[in-house]
Amino acid sequence: MQAPTRERSAPTRRDLLKAGTIVVGFSLAPRLALAQAGAARRSLALGEVDSFLAIRADGSVVIYSGKVDLGTGHRIAMRQMVGEELSMPVERIELVEGDTALTPNQGPTAGSTGVMRGGVELRQAAATLREGLLAMAAQRLQKPVESLSLEAGVVRSSDGATVRVTDLVGDRLLEWKMNPKAPLKNPAQYTQVGKPLARPDIPGKITGRHVYVHDFALPGMLHARVVRPPAVGAKVLDVDQASVAGLPGVRVVRMQDFIAVASPDEWAAIRASRELKVRWSDSATLVSHQGVADWARRGPFLSDETVVSKGDAARMAALASSTDKLSATYTWPLQSHASMGPSCAVADVKSDGATVWSASQGTHRLVNSCAAAIGLPRDKVRIVYLDGAGCYGMNGHDDASVEAAMVSKALGQPVRVQWSREDELGWDPKGPPQLLELRGTLTPDGRIDAWETEMWLPRATANLEWIPLLSPSAAGLPQPVGQATGLVTQNGDPTYPANAVKVHVHWLGAAPLRPSNIRAPGKVANCFAVESFVDELAARAGVDAVQFRLRDLANPRAREVIERVAKMMRWEPRPSPRPGSRGGVASGRGMAFIHYKHNESFVAMGMDVEVDRASGEIRVQRIACAHDCGLMINPDAVRAQVEGNILQTLSRTLYEETTFDRSRVTSVDWASYPLLRFPQVPRLDIELVQRLDQPPLGAGEAASSPVPAALANAVFDATGVRVRTVPFTRERMKALLA
Repeated sequence: MQAPTRERSAPTRRDLLKAGTIVVGFSLAPRLALAQAGAARRSLALGEVDSFLAIRADGSVVIYSGKVDLGTGHRIAMRQMVGEELSMPVERIELVEGDTALTPNQGPTAGSTGVMRGGVELRQAAATLREGLLAMAAQRLQKPVESLSLEAGVVRSSDGATVRVTDLVGDRLLEWKMNPKAPLKNPAQYTQVGKPLARPDIPGKITGRHVYVHDFALPGMLHARVVRPPAVGAKVLDVDQASVAGLPGVRVVRMQDFIAVASPDEWAAIRASRELKVRWSDSATLVSHQGVADWARRGPFLSDETVVSKGDAARMAALASSTDKLSATYTWPLQSHASMGPSCAVADVKSDGATVWSASQGTHRLVNSCAAAIGLPRDKVRIVYLDGAGCYGMNGHDDASVEAAMVSKALGQPVRVQWSREDELGWDPKGPPQLLELRGTLTPDGRIDAWETEMWLPRATANLEWIPLLSPSAAGLPQPVGQATGLVTQNGDPTYPANAVKVHVHWLGAAPLRPSNIRAPGKVANCFAVESFVDELAARAGVDAVQFRLRDLANPRAREVIERVAKMMRWEPRPSPRPGSRGGVASGRGMAFIHYKHNESFVAMGMDVEVDRASGEIRVQRIACAHDCGLMINPDAVRAQVEGNILQTLSRTLYEETTFDRSRVTSVDWASYPLLRFPQVPRLDIELVQRLDQPPLGAGEAASSPVPAALANAVFDATGVRVRTVPFTRERMKALLA
């Protein structure tokens, strides 16, 4: 079936007016030379209502969102937030997302900020627009503004007088600045926010009509494959282009150590990528996955940093020499994003501008990388977002996008680059390794006294704004440089009171493999270590794990989710491990808690597990989760996110590890990089806490973080064995149980 096509040029203001759109606060003309001559041009400033909203001639609304829907439900949530403030049904709201020509740069869709920041900005723009429209209507109708209300594109006064919004606005730009104090609707008046409205993208997805980036096609498009080196760091010595001369329409592109093949026929391109004879240099620069922990201890080290230091310094100093301290080391492996559909992108590069269709979660950021690689000014490059396979962190989408642009420029035609499964698992940027060593002491009455977390982290994990892309590096092309963020160290200290706390980081040099942010970056491993160690301290004190956490915890929202999970699990207080757990199959329970980033969502999680002592298999029977992310715009979308967080991270905890030798990644298929399968999915019991009077905190990541610790704590309760290394494979468990 022929895939849908789209025109390359962005729409101009004239085009949209012809189509019946009145531009209220947004010129839909792009800032690009790609647009027709004479098109109106405006900045997409975040401080202007114009950048976010437009009203059509029929009074319906268009939203322009720099944040995108990665499967998280933004397409309904954004409509609900704007629709609530404008009293506009979601069916009359269109969403344009992630198109750099049409949407403001709200930053990448990451860190659970889609609704929490991007949606909040849209909502404030809508509140500002409502406030301004009511003021205009008050002047037009000569009525007090307090007597007016806005609904479905019409302003009404209490005595029945009306005026349409389109009559107030006409076809001009309003040029209103965002008013951060424009009042939002009272929660008591909500008709859309907080309701489980249906997602508009689901019907197309389940019927196969939704256009993913993999389906997208342009007239005259070539299919391209990148020829990967046999080893990381290998250089091209020779290319025999004659080896693929017999394949139909195949063209070879070489830029230093970057090689690609392209053809109008996709199968010919695939064959050419396999049959092209390339002679590569040897390369054996990696440490191997078995050597990662030793590499972390050994360095080289770039710097040291203390990120948390609080409490009694004398108690912290005494910790080092204490003979009664508890110590434990936790390790987290490199992991792939393991997207079910390998990365893909389409690019059309001409001398005066370029358009790239990409599934990148940071389209505005990707503009910089594409522009640098193809030698065009940033304002002549447009990225258009299309759905791809899920990523939750930067997988190969950005790489494929720049590769498509490079090949399109070289060949002068539109190009589609499709990665293979081996490409995706072998070459996507990896979630980085983490090594954590924890030490702690207890007070005489069994409370946390001194606590120290020592981390070993690749410095690149704190520099995730710009992850070096494969092909520009191979081709010797320039790439942007980013700024360090350090967010991977968050939640390295406990939420619970302690007399002294210190978190110290040893920043390492280049990671064993190219690192990337992956769902809940840093926080998953940190929470695994911290909440496991809290359980270890509770066991040392002989105190029930829930009581140990609640004893001095002051935050009422934190207490509530922990208490909810305990109630859901019918938790009976007792210390771990479970007494009398004998026989071939041991059963136990465990729990963990996180206040995400110490300032966002509150999540508590409990698990019931069985451990087969003979095989080492861990079977998760049930997971209970209490989740408080503040205001839930769409509870159904939040529930789906929580379920996805839990299952993806359960897979990461039980099965997933990127393996590699001295030269290359060796886990490049589903046999060597297994995932959680349907028969292993446990019962999920989820309670969502709705807080209509609180800001939204985001649900895209937080529920990932407690999963590994809850599982490790349940395994300990069942067996008395503490597993501190992810993944919890059968082989690892058998060795521990032995």
